[in-house]
Amino acid sequence: MNHSKQLKAILDASGWTQEDLAKHLSVSFVTLNSWVNAKSKPRKKALESIRLLYFDVLGADSLDIGYLEKLKEDVEHLNIKISQITENEEVFDNLILYLTYHTNVIEGSTMTLDDTREVLFENRTLTNRTQVEQAEARNHKAALVWLLSELQSKSFVIDEDLIKGLHLRLMNGIIENAGVYRNHSVRIMGAHVTVANYQKIPELVQKLLMKINVNVEKKEIIEKMSETHAIFEKIHPFSDGNGRVGRLLMLAQALQTGIVPPLVLKERRRAYYKYLEIAQTQDNLMPLQLFIAESVVAANELLFK
Repeated sequence: MNHSKQLKAILDASGWTQEDLAKHLSVSFVTLNSWVNAKSKPRKKALESIRLLYFDVLGADSLDIGYLEKLKEDVEHLNIKISQITENEEVFDNLILYLTYHTNVIEGSTMTLDDTREVLFENRTLTNRTQVEQAEARNHKAALVWLLSELQSKSFVIDEDLIKGLHLRLMNGIIENAGVYRNHSVRIMGAHVTVANYQKIPELVQKLLMKINVNVEKKEIIEKMSETHAIFEKIHPFSDGNGRVGRLLMLAQALQTGIVPPLVLKERRRAYYKYLEIAQTQDNLMPLQLFIAESVVAANELLFK
């Protein structure tokens, strides 16, 4: 794939404008536009930057094991206590804003970061966004605030009530069966993953919870989150909202262990889905481990910049 096709693929997958992409590559809009339209060719260093950004956004087909192990070691040192979030208004608001914005855009919301900020913190009703999108934002904030409160309890445990409670708060007023497992078959559009038979959901969730609630050291948390996230999304226990619940469960697992929770960026949703499907269909968790570790680093940079 030449540089022009790579750049167009990045634009399509990320949702960036050409101005946004030019900033990421540290070039002018005129230069970027010329590359996109194949009117000029980038130099060797710029070609490498384009290639790396392409794999970052759309996912790579190979993996540097040494880099993965180094990144997991780095993540071990990104320590955080829940009180550092709840008692710091700026960090608390940033966590709510960025998690809500990115997780909802991944699921199809058209709201911008500024839209999300206005709805969540200024209590505005927007005329240029749907009521459902605005309800999704408010609901995600409510679910996240509730989860953080639950995490501060000494008796906190990730159990079926927590999973259903998250779904109820996320999908309240949006779907009729919020907080209730699906009672019908579903398919994940665009994926090659067969989700669980709805009759087996309660049993499969219990087996998953046994894996989730095995204590692990910080150096093992990336592997654990990768494995259990892939399983949860394959069970697909609800008719809608499974991705949002699954990403909040990863947040809970990370904070339980004392590390910064991962933030799945909307620009990387293609890579996220690619690595998730590899984990679910090829029994290869390493690409998803890398992605989640990188997502922890991304969250740390946004929360504490």
